[in-house]
Amino acid sequence: MLTAKEIRESFKEFFRSKGHHIVPSAPMVIKDDPTLMFTNAGMNQFKDIILGNKAAKYQRVADSQKCLRVSGKHNDLEEVGMDTYHHTMFEMLGNWSFGDYFKKEAIDWAWEYLVDVLKLDPARLYATVFEGAPDEGLSRDDEAASYWEKHLPVSHIINGNKHDNFWEMGDTGPCGPCSEIHIDLRSDEERAEIDGASLVNKDNPLVIEIWNLVFMQFNRKADGSLEPLPAKVIDTGMGFERLCMALQGKKSNYDTDVFTPLIDRISQLSGKTYGKDKRVDIAMRVIADHVRTIAFSIADSQLPGNAKAGYVIRRILRRAVRYAYTFLDQKQAFMYKLVNTLIDSMGEAYPEIAAQREIIMKVIKEEEDSFLRTLDKGIAILDDAIKAAKANGKSEISGKEAFVLYDTYGFPLDLTELILKENGMTLDKKGFDVEMQAQKDRARNAAAVEATDWVVLRDGETEFVGYDETSATTHILRYRKVSQKNKTFYQIVLSVTPFYAEMGGQVGDSGWLICGEEKTEIYDTKRENGQAVHLTTKLPANVEAEFTAKINEANRRATECNHTATHLLHAALREVLGTHVEQKGSYVSPTMLRFDFSHFQKVTPEELRKAEHIANSNVRKAIPIYENRHMPIAEALDMGAMALFGEKYGEEVRVVKYGDSVELCGGTHVPNTGNIGMIRIVSESSIAAGIRRIEAVTAEVAENMVDHIADNMRNVAEMFHNAPDVLAALRKSIEENAELRKQAEEFFQERTRNVTREALEKAETVHGIKLASLNGVRIPDLVKGVAFGIRQMSPENTAFIAATVDMAGKPLLTVAFTDDLVKAGYNASTIVREAAKAIKGGGGGQPGFAQAGGKDKDGISQAFQTLRESI
Repeated sequence: MLTAKEIRESFKEFFRSKGHHIVPSAPMVIKDDPTLMFTNAGMNQFKDIILGNKAAKYQRVADSQKCLRVSGKHNDLEEVGMDTYHHTMFEMLGNWSFGDYFKKEAIDWAWEYLVDVLKLDPARLYATVFEGAPDEGLSRDDEAASYWEKHLPVSHIINGNKHDNFWEMGDTGPCGPCSEIHIDLRSDEERAEIDGASLVNKDNPLVIEIWNLVFMQFNRKADGSLEPLPAKVIDTGMGFERLCMALQGKKSNYDTDVFTPLIDRISQLSGKTYGKDKRVDIAMRVIADHVRTIAFSIADSQLPGNAKAGYVIRRILRRAVRYAYTFLDQKQAFMYKLVNTLIDSMGEAYPEIAAQREIIMKVIKEEEDSFLRTLDKGIAILDDAIKAAKANGKSEISGKEAFVLYDTYGFPLDLTELILKENGMTLDKKGFDVEMQAQKDRARNAAAVEATDWVVLRDGETEFVGYDETSATTHILRYRKVSQKNKTFYQIVLSVTPFYAEMGGQVGDSGWLICGEEKTEIYDTKRENGQAVHLTTKLPANVEAEFTAKINEANRRATECNHTATHLLHAALREVLGTHVEQKGSYVSPTMLRFDFSHFQKVTPEELRKAEHIANSNVRKAIPIYENRHMPIAEALDMGAMALFGEKYGEEVRVVKYGDSVELCGGTHVPNTGNIGMIRIVSESSIAAGIRRIEAVTAEVAENMVDHIADNMRNVAEMFHNAPDVLAALRKSIEENAELRKQAEEFFQERTRNVTREALEKAETVHGIKLASLNGVRIPDLVKGVAFGIRQMSPENTAFIAATVDMAGKPLLTVAFTDDLVKAGYNASTIVREAAKAIKGGGGGQPGFAQAGGKDKDGISQAFQTLRESI
């Protein structure tokens, strides 16, 4: 029986023998594509080629790609673990042709690999072909069907509808018919009873799709019409886990050696046995699936967070934690203990997870601990809601309350339902669904983007000259109108551009398109599908004119200072803290830099200062840039350049070197470190377990910061009459202030005691109750102190009322009762709320003590009378 590792390698070797170039997996987390957060298909890393924005270096490629899906066909997160063959993270084996072979070779080679190489039973295989769509003028894919007829009986070739057998990249863009290969893994008896063809695409767990062959031959335009693609593309994707299930004779992906080591470890840690309890089995499948997703995401430098990709990862992690909590009785963090097992299984194929073992484990454990605290808090809130509902004679918790628990505190709905059931209560599920749908609608509306078709003026690709030039003569290649979040703007692609498009943490350039007297502002430059897209709120009057594209040089120079400073600080931190320091993220703009790096404890002020001094020493050395824009990656790594985890590098890379700082980087930099002038670190903090963040400023911003500090120091010195030792003078002043504050506090406490005694001495008896009172202009803290002082000095049968005004003229009502009167039914909160109407205010508190403020001090006498009458 082939192991998972052997199956993965056999696929690569087969397509290598067919002239394919084997490429490494791209990161699972996508950083520089605004249309995607995660790699959800093998084709993602080839989008630029498929869209025609980039020439293919190799016409035939193949790989094993790590992917993540949490939505779409068969990929709702809440369903993962319920069945035996769907996952969040999965591997996709794929082969591609860019303008080379097409349907015949794709089908023949798929058959050869599955039947001749892997020895799958051909009688168990079925193929689907696109049945056509007359409304779009598309006929049945008879070409694909004819190739399949060489390998399969006609009864095993099934027509598929547009939903299943016409693949589209999105609402617009490349698309085409596809042909799915399905396998029937049922027993011979079951196959004899029910024909497998009738179960294809019917969600039978043992009659499943294993390979999809996509034949991209059309382009979908914004108006919905189709046009032929100039260069046809083959894009295939085979589910690695499903293939392992078929080859290893299993009925579940989770029974293959892809997952069994993880499930065995979960069983060992939890003391539960897989296969005996349906709920336990689901929990183990959820955890085994999700820990892979989380570990690979962290390895790609995507930490759990509260927004975008980080939120998705946190949601997946918390789903796993709550299954462990509810069904495996795991009340302490335990998922991080699975990381070593995962690395043993997959570390050879994906060395990035082995290299980052420690940080993956630390981040997962911290997130587990945090969510377990959240679960405890959620349970307490739910307990209060249950008590309140029961007190009001209700047996149902509203959907809104449950949604607040779910949305604000991350408290799982199924756990809410379980706790309610244990307490003999139910949930308004319909109300919860309404709240959930409303939130989804808000998110969908916020993310909705409408774009017209590109208006193509000229053919060609953009030439970037921004490393060397700040302006360039150019033409508009294409443009389109985009509407998003009630804003309308235009995207422009230029033939030649000096504008750097946002990438690698560096913000995009701004500037102008100039034609004669007309200046069209470019407010930002983004990278979309591999091309630089210039954003503007209006188009030039003549889009076909020749333009001068000119960047905002001041912003660019400031950004370059911050980007180069990031490299210098990276090298300095590695020198001070150790070579375990690796970049985990960055942000570089004209005003500041932010640098995230791996380190497992707070960086001390002394360490920060040392790193800052090392970086500034390299600034003063005025080191010129060494740059190689086309260096083979192996050569770059040999010279000491660091390849960052989570980044996708080609065979040739750009190397940027300043002295000992050597990095693979596509950003813009200063020609000489002396241009930076100065680097000042302004903050250091933790953003996750094992991840620290520093923020710093350079050049003019750093100069202004130093000026501001100097101005403050001068002003402080003047406050102390320019004392020779300002720190000593300040320290003396603080000590004297503390002593005076202590004396004032003692005086205030004595004053409170005196007023309390006076109030008790003047107290009257009303219906057998000692009633003390206070009026006039009083400090609120004194009134409160008197109220509690009276309760202490006269602990029985005593009431206190006060109607006072503070120094600012704001009225205040205060009521206090001793504990015996509270037990007898007196309630300070009820009484003070009623009296507060006279001062146009409100308030409340506890039965033994309550206060209310108001806006109308003229009503203070009436309020006092109301308080007295209430007693």
